Amino acid sequence: MASPPPSGTIFEQNPYENHPSLSAVEAEVLWEYAKLAQNVKLVTTKTRKLMDEPDQMLVARLRSLETKMGLVMVLFKASVWNVINEQPVDVQYGSAETSEDTTIRQ
Repeated sequence: MASPPPSGTIFEQNPYENHPSLSAVEAEVLWEYAKLAQNVKLVTTKTRKLMDEPDQMLVARLRSLETKMGLVMVLFKASVWNVINEQPVDVQYGSAETSEDTTIRQ
């Protein structure tokens, strides 16, 4: 997951190397801080880019999952309907044609 540092002047050459007010150790420390600051800026830029744009692969996978879940829901409803229709009619209520119901049916 680690990628090589991007090419740029801060990663290739120490800008503090020949500064008259700094010792060699101070120049190295400042250079490391400068490289760290540049890496933090790059991470911030990439994070903002990820937040602004949706991950296309994730969106495609979620759409596929949504389609499959819709199919599962339809099959589930059909199965429940089939189970309900296969249950025997309770004879104590009788059918509408043989009862003394006077309601007009269309």
